[in-house]
Amino acid sequence: MQYNVQAQTRRLARGAATAMLMSGVAALALAAPTAAAAKARRHHAAPAAPSASKAELDELRAEVQDLKAWKDAQAAAQAQTQNDLAAARQAAADANARAEHAEAQVQAQIQTIPGTVQGEVKSQVAHAIPPRGWEGSTSISGRMYYDITNLNQKSNGVPQASNGTNFDIKRFYVGVDHKFNDMFSANITTDFNYQSSIGQSSIYIKKAYLQAKFSDALIVRAGSADLPWVPFMEDQYGNRYIENVIVDRDKFGTSADWGVHALGKFGDHGMFNYQVSVINGGGYKASSTGAGSTRTHSVDVEGRFNVNIQHFTVAVGGYTGKLGKDVVGSSTRNATRFDAAAIYNDGRIRLGGEYFKAWNYYGNAVLNANPKDEAEGYSLFGSYNVTKQIAVFGRYDWVNPRQLTTPTGRDNYFNVGISYEPTKIVDFALVYKRDKIDNLNLSTSNGTIGSTLGHNGTYDEVGLWGQLRW
Repeated sequence: MQYNVQAQTRRLARGAATAMLMSGVAALALAAPTAAAAKARRHHAAPAAPSASKAELDELRAEVQDLKAWKDAQAAAQAQTQNDLAAARQAAADANARAEHAEAQVQAQIQTIPGTVQGEVKSQVAHAIPPRGWEGSTSISGRMYYDITNLNQKSNGVPQASNGTNFDIKRFYVGVDHKFNDMFSANITTDFNYQSSIGQSSIYIKKAYLQAKFSDALIVRAGSADLPWVPFMEDQYGNRYIENVIVDRDKFGTSADWGVHALGKFGDHGMFNYQVSVINGGGYKASSTGAGSTRTHSVDVEGRFNVNIQHFTVAVGGYTGKLGKDVVGSSTRNATRFDAAAIYNDGRIRLGGEYFKAWNYYGNAVLNANPKDEAEGYSLFGSYNVTKQIAVFGRYDWVNPRQLTTPTGRDNYFNVGISYEPTKIVDFALVYKRDKIDNLNLSTSNGTIGSTLGHNGTYDEVGLWGQLRW
């Protein structure tokens, strides 16, 4: 195509030159008679110039025809060139579209390669590595709550024998988890403590259960396992190593018991959580035979349902049963407890509140031989992370533990402190605690505090609390 265009250009140039020459000749031919006539008029004797021959005119006409023909051919060639160019552009666009489609298909295939390769690698590794022994599916965990503090406790103004400075191990848990397969696993956790203020040193089996996980929405545990409310609130509170949550602190509930437990989560990102436990009612410290036997005529039920929406958690729960006292020779009534809580936690700020109302729950009120009783209380807590490792916190509890039998009895408790987390498995906290109980003796997680009607008991403790976990 380029060669033809150049040839035609050269021919056009020659034709244009020829045309200019012929035009000049013709102009001279036409101008000659006029000039001659003018000369004749001036000189009255000049002869006429001869005209162009017929052959020369014919040759000129032929050349003009050739130029017209070439012009028409050139126009046709240009039109064809434009058509060819448009067709080439369309073909290029079609080719680009096909290339893009092919590239998209290739990229889609590439995306499947990692998963395919990973699956093949896992399969090869599974065949290449011999099956693991029991130790490969077993893990050991531990957690210890300890403190070094000074205690000043008084009953009706009289200092108590437990006063002074000492080192305590409030709790030391060692847990062993074993996974049989994707569905079945087991756990056993021991509970040891030494507490100088109450002169207690003991060891228990806190958890011992077989678990079947059918899905995230349904997990079933058989044995002694975490109960629905207290462990849940310990997670929400975040400072269990410093103090038990209110229901556990004033002995209106416990953290584990023997029975069957169903729990799970469902909804978007596990928005909804639940747990229901059918239990003996005496708590995990009750023995299976003899005094405090877990064998009773009836079972107790505890449940919880909570909703998690971004940084907010709202929960309700309850308990009903006879607290393991429905045995031969005893006439009992149901103990009942209602629980509610709301917590905000964005990782830096934690604010929460817990409320409970209990009927025939305290002491031996579940026994018909004793009068009915009620209790009510609430707890408010909060913390603020000044840095990733340092936080300030505080908590206040108010409880009316015997609304019917001792309506003027009150328990007012608070703590304040600052905590430091040098690493994820270690926490330290400098804390001041005060518990003031009016008009009654009250059994708490810190021992029995209080005095008789018309008097009060105080509990002041300051020192260093810590936890170690792995």
